[in-house]
Amino acid sequence: MSARRTTTIAGSLVAASFSAVMILSFTAGADDQGPGSSKGGKAVDKAPAGVELTTLLPKKISVDNGSEETAITATVKNEGTADSGPIRLWVVGFDGLTVRNVPGCSPIAEKDLPEGSNSGFSCSLDGLAAGASKSYDVDATYDLGRTGKICLPVQNGDGSKTFWQQGPVPFGTTNPSPNAPATPLLLGTDNKPVAPGGDELPRTGAGRDVLPLAAAGGALVAAGAAGLWWSQRRPRRPQEG
Repeated sequence: MSARRTTTIAGSLVAASFSAVMILSFTAGADDQGPGSSKGGKAVDKAPAGVELTTLLPKKISVDNGSEETAITATVKNEGTADSGPIRLWVVGFDGLTVRNVPGCSPIAEKDLPEGSNSGFSCSLDGLAAGASKSYDVDATYDLGRTGKICLPVQNGDGSKTFWQQGPVPFGTTNPSPNAPATPLLLGTDNKPVAPGGDELPRTGAGRDVLPLAAAGGALVAAGAAGLWWSQRRPRRPQEG
């Protein structure tokens, strides 16, 4: 193989490795929560005639591994045939999931939080027409070293009745990825916390240094560059004749 051809192949490896790293980074950072789900929800107190209230949570969320921040869309919907009248939606966090803010809603005082919860906001509505829905952007954090749950109760205006409650339902993953830009979590899945040393590849030989997963993309690029360097440094055979 000629030096020129070897150089061309090595350069292609570098380009391909760089493209792979870029694609993986973009995919991990994508904020696609998917369609909403009422998983873990149930009717509690009987709602007024013609009123059928439910809630929806995204089927998946993404937690930033550096800041532990995540965004969740919480939706309340009236699937009945009559206006709901005054209602309020609570957005409550448990364990490793902490609700930091819900624009347009009021924080729930610590003494009024449901037992076992760590944070919550109350969102009041004058009424929800038949077939209408209202969505809220939930700013939260998720400690990936713990399990985490969210709960969405829907009450009447004075809080004396709970017409519907979704959760506490978990978000989690059975395959933590601590060195990726973000970790995707699925609704209804118990989180498997990151174990000590879980961010390292296994050793492949005695005394061999462990390679962090985050360096894998860079290693691909370095491998291509090393191939180029090796091809240029490789001694040529003396010509015969």
